[in-house]
Amino acid sequence: MSRIVTPDICDAHPEVAVLDPIFANFGGREAFCGPIRTVKCFEDNSLVKQAVAEPGNGAILVVDGGGSQRCALLGDMLADQAADNGWAGLVIYGCVRDVDMLAETELGVQALGVHPRKSEKRGEGVRDIPVTFAGATISPEQWLYADNNGILIADERLPLEG
Repeated sequence: MSRIVTPDICDAHPEVAVLDPIFANFGGREAFCGPIRTVKCFEDNSLVKQAVAEPGNGAILVVDGGGSQRCALLGDMLADQAADNGWAGLVIYGCVRDVDMLAETELGVQALGVHPRKSEKRGEGVRDIPVTFAGATISPEQWLYADNNGILIADERLPLEG
C-alpha cells in the first residue's frame, strides 16, 4: 500500500473533506485507508459487533456513536475480531476501551476518547446510512484516509504517491 500522509493528500486533492480535529489514534496501525461502511448507534455497540464479525475486505467502519463519552463502543475483543476479519480500521465518534491492547492490534482505530464502561447491548442502531459528525457527512462507499495528522473523506479512491 502507498504511504498515507494526510497533509500530502490535502495538498494534492483540495476537494477532500477534513474531519474536525477531535479524534485520537488508539490502534496499532497509525495510518490507514479504505472504503467506508457505517453504523449509527448510541451507547449500544450491538451493530458494531455484528459488522466486525463480517468480512471487512479492507474497509473502514465509521461509527456515529452520537459523541457519547459515557461508555465505550469498541474494546480489545471486537478490535481483534475486526483485524482477524480484514477490516482496515474504525473511526468512532464516541469512546473506546482496553487501549493498551488496541495499541497492539494491527488495526487503525481513532476515537474521541477512552471510557472503561462497556456499552449496552439492545440491538439498536442502523447500518450503511450517511452519518454526520465532526463537520462532515460521511456515506458508505466513500473513502477514508487517516493518520496522526487527521482524517479525510474522499468521494472515491485517490491515487496515492509512494
